[in-house]
Amino acid sequence: QVSPALRSPLLPVWLCSVSGRHGVLFGTDCRLLSDWKSERIFHLYFYSERRGQTQTAHLTIDTHSHHWEEAVREGPCSPGKRCPALEMAIRTKWAGATVIWNGTDSF
Repeated sequence: QVSPALRSPLLPVWLCSVSGRHGVLFGTDCRLLSDWKSERIFHLYFYSERRGQTQTAHLTIDTHSHHWEEAVREGPCSPGKRCPALEMAIRTKWAGATVIWNGTDSF
């Protein structure tokens, strides 16, 4: 029998398969589940079975960034560059979001 907490988690949790590797993408703000206003700038964490990953990646998601800000910054998803698979997965929920890796190497 599945516990009610597993059917309705208290915090946002997504199980991911990114580039053939399994991982967990999660947030620590329960408002992401119920208040769309909290989806402006928020933090997510990602941990996977990736070799060499010793700590959870801390990501900052900005869903209201502007295209001209991204062009100046020349982010990893600029034309002619490949976008990390995890960023593409995040954008399936938040289209056009900017993902800031906070010092972690993107993967």
